[in-house]
Amino acid sequence: MADSPILWSIVFIVSIAVLSKSSDYFVTSSEKIGIHFNLPQFITGAIIVALGTSLPELAASIASVIYDTSEIVIGNVIGSNITNIFLILGVTGILGQNFKRNFEILKVDMPLLAVSAFLLAITIWDQHFSIFEGGILILGMILYITYSLSSDDIHKPFLLEGELEENEVEAYKERLPWSIWLWLVLSGVGIYFGATYTVESITKLSGMLMIGSEIIAVTAVALGTSLPELAVSIAAARKNNPEMAVGNVLGSNIFNTFSVVGIASLFGSLTIPASILEFSLPMMLIATLIFLFMSLENQFTKWEGWALLLLYVYFIGQVIQSQL
Repeated sequence: MADSPILWSIVFIVSIAVLSKSSDYFVTSSEKIGIHFNLPQFITGAIIVALGTSLPELAASIASVIYDTSEIVIGNVIGSNITNIFLILGVTGILGQNFKRNFEILKVDMPLLAVSAFLLAITIWDQHFSIFEGGILILGMILYITYSLSSDDIHKPFLLEGELEENEVEAYKERLPWSIWLWLVLSGVGIYFGATYTVESITKLSGMLMIGSEIIAVTAVALGTSLPELAVSIAAARKNNPEMAVGNVLGSNIFNTFSVVGIASLFGSLTIPASILEFSLPMMLIATLIFLFMSLENQFTKWEGWALLLLYVYFIGQVIQSQL
């Protein structure tokens, strides 16, 4: 069974699980540390959560560049952004059912999401991604963070996705258990090994099954690394706070495009597969525009959720069919 597809499929599943769970622990530990050092709520909530839920994509992308399989980067980011809109927003719409929109996101967040998506398309269209283009994306990330930090008056702050009671927050402000630091370190180690073996298993499986690694990245890896966003969104919908899920998808997609691609490009040149440009990239742009147009309406219905879910099924089906 050595070096068999079954073995490496198990390695892939375990690695994705370790990567996603480690990212979850890393975010939780970071937020508690932020509480202890009295960082503003918006920083410990929205910024860390947005960055934290993009940690799997970032870790997997950096590892793929280091191990000379950089075609995974673009596939992972595009696939994750599609998954976030079609699958995660779809599930949120179905579970949340007819929730009102916060029109404040139309001021900057939604236009910036559209700009980030089309900027990525422009920079990779010629199948060449320069360090200068990577710098532009990183600058976009800095501008978004700067805007976010200066706009906590129009964003609803939250801590630990509503998991902590007020008395627990006060307790962490007074005393920070040493175990929090231990979990931070252990989760960082888990992120490293999870990302490393995710990339290695993709490389092995793509060779054995004669499937492009970017195809695995845009489907299986994208779904796996989007699990934190899915968990946050489901929890938010069940707690009747679906706007948090929408904000999470918005922030995650913007960070994916700006930070994951931009930072990964600092570790080496990125390969842009032609197959991604032919179908997945246009689908990401379509998904972004659909999200934008849906945000113009007064509310998000469960039927819109089902429609997004059907589009996700179509996307996965088309990618799989292209390999048959």
